[in-house]
Amino acid sequence: MTVKLIAAFLSLTLVAAPAHAQGAGVMDSPSATPAAEPAAVLPRVTLETALGAVVIELETTRAPLSAGTFLRYVRDGRLNGTGFYRALDLGRGYGLVQFGTRNDRARTLPPIAHEPTSATGLSHTSGAISLARGAPGTAAGDFFIVIGDLVSLDAQPPGSSSDPEGFAVFGRVVEGMDVIRAILSQPTDPNSGEGAMRGQMLASPVIISTTRINAETAP
Repeated sequence: MTVKLIAAFLSLTLVAAPAHAQGAGVMDSPSATPAAEPAAVLPRVTLETALGAVVIELETTRAPLSAGTFLRYVRDGRLNGTGFYRALDLGRGYGLVQFGTRNDRARTLPPIAHEPTSATGLSHTSGAISLARGAPGTAAGDFFIVIGDLVSLDAQPPGSSSDPEGFAVFGRVVEGMDVIRAILSQPTDPNSGEGAMRGQMLASPVIISTTRINAETAP
């Protein structure tokens, strides 16, 4: 499957100490080594699904807009009762699963600006979670998780055959990839879905019963 076609599948129709002075016959005192900056504690969100729990760590430092928007969906309870509704199996251990509000007006927040991977330094490696969108700047309440490295979904150099803006990664699965793979293997409805997504809709969506922020990593 070509890179261009994969990108099309993702479109939805519906982020030194100062030198010591030296005097004659006086030895330099050893300079102190600067203390390392502590690593930022990133928030984690748990999605409880009908097939098990999925824990996602959010890159609130590198992709603050996209990650912050996802946190708002969780805090507001907008994802409770939604589900994983799409599975694109590319074969050989590659694919993606998609979940979210499906443009439900009561649940969906306004679209946000695009945070390309060229700005965040993140990438669509296996387990990455990203924002589904049509055109850049239209992403709202739908998200996808990749299985296998699909770095062709990252922002690409000008003149590339795929979408130059790419998709906005904002975190990754740290627990529950077995659940994600189980969702990918669920039966799809060959007659459901529009355009390039036809045949990719799950026959029975995997419902997200609860979402929560892990207390120990809550910002």
